[in-house]
Amino acid sequence: MLAVIRIRGETGIRPQAAKTAYLMRLHRVNHMVLIEDNEINRGMLKVAKDYVTWGEVEDSTIEMVLKYRSQLKGHEYLDEEELKETTGYKSYKDLAEALQQGKLKYKDIRDIVPVVRLNPPKGGYEAIRKPFNQGGSAGYRGKDINRLILKMLKPGVDLNGTNEN
Repeated sequence: MLAVIRIRGETGIRPQAAKTAYLMRLHRVNHMVLIEDNEINRGMLKVAKDYVTWGEVEDSTIEMVLKYRSQLKGHEYLDEEELKETTGYKSYKDLAEALQQGKLKYKDIRDIVPVVRLNPPKGGYEAIRKPFNQGGSAGYRGKDINRLILKMLKPGVDLNGTNEN
């Protein structure tokens, strides 16, 4: 499963990249979608590579996204009781594993908003116009996307037992 985050806005965007971002539901900066890893999605990511960043997401990161940022229609957060009623899974961890294994697609969860709105990353992006492999933020990150997502989940709140995020 891939996590895709939009890092640049609408100004000066190429029409093909704008259409691709629209099809992936990435309408605003700092919005994230979870998509499956296949050839079609990889092709779409290549078209929009200068405006998004993506990588393989881990189960623990998906679990934290579900717990802190997933919303149901009507701007209600997905809590434990709603999780059991909506998906049939008992915990966020079970749902994250099912999403990672491909048993369920994120967008197929009943009444869930398919886009996850995140905060800007604590400490900011590196450089939004440069590729990740050249010290920037755009393009493919691999497993480093998990670190970026954790920086964007809850800024200023201790997520990992220390005072650093």
